[in-house]
Amino acid sequence: MRKVKILILVVVAIVAIAGFWPLPKIAPVQYIERSTGKIQTEKIEGEAWMKWLYYNPLGELSLHNLVKRKFISEIYGGMMDKPSSAKKIAGFVKKYNIDLTITQKKSFESFNDFFTRKLKPGARPVCHDSTVVVSPADGKILVFKNIGNSDFFVKGNRFNLDRFLNNNTLAGKYETGTLIVVRLAPPDYHRYHFPVSGKVSTPVKINGDYFSVSPLALRKIAQIFSMNKREYLEISSPLFGDVIMAEVGATMVGSIIQTYKTNTVTKGAEKGYFKFGGSTVILIFQDNKITVDSDLLENSAKGFETTVKMGERIAVASFN
Repeated sequence: MRKVKILILVVVAIVAIAGFWPLPKIAPVQYIERSTGKIQTEKIEGEAWMKWLYYNPLGELSLHNLVKRKFISEIYGGMMDKPSSAKKIAGFVKKYNIDLTITQKKSFESFNDFFTRKLKPGARPVCHDSTVVVSPADGKILVFKNIGNSDFFVKGNRFNLDRFLNNNTLAGKYETGTLIVVRLAPPDYHRYHFPVSGKVSTPVKINGDYFSVSPLALRKIAQIFSMNKREYLEISSPLFGDVIMAEVGATMVGSIIQTYKTNTVTKGAEKGYFKFGGSTVILIFQDNKITVDSDLLENSAKGFETTVKMGERIAVASFN
């Protein structure tokens, strides 16, 4: 506990003098709205704080010594469970124009109660064509057709599958497969669902750090997904082969909660949810098992994420 207090005092001192260290010019985070094809600029929750942590040397010092640690996210996540946190909801809803007409509840006991809100049946229609892969969550998607040949986020830094899975044998099974990254920002619906039907394996949990998964952070630390806390399992499907589905924790994510109960799962069924914070769902398919929708591939090749909603088509089975 004494060490924690010392770290907090150090960070307070750093923050006090941080204003004297100017930030470099940072490009805005842009994405493509799938319904219109237009480029949009993302409104990032806590953007100034994020830039300071990842682009100011003093901020980086506090990031690596304190902010990335589990107990900080747990403390803040606990605060979001308290009834007093409910007062933050109205301003958050207004700022991000969140549609509460589609939620099952209209009043919430805490900010996390709002954050983990369920939607009304039919609010996110699921494409039930058996040959279609659907988005597991609301968010912004990036696709890499071949993990082994694709630079990931920062030129020269590839997605390290061995490190991400912590399993060399399993990594070899997917090394030339397709990687799909769905990033959930704080305003998004934060429950995630199965992208295909099948039988699921025993989940694997890997402890790690709690870096942000925002593009602002990924531009600086390309291997965040292999550094953060994460959980994954395999879905075995007669049509799609074996599919890895992983959830990645992030700064201020209080918990990753799994809600599914059976070993046989249905496409579109809820798998779990994230408590407060933005986070990520990652899907990995074996080589030549799927054909990703062309707009998602084209946008990703240009470095743009694309908005998706849970249940909408993102790929189809390959019949090569």
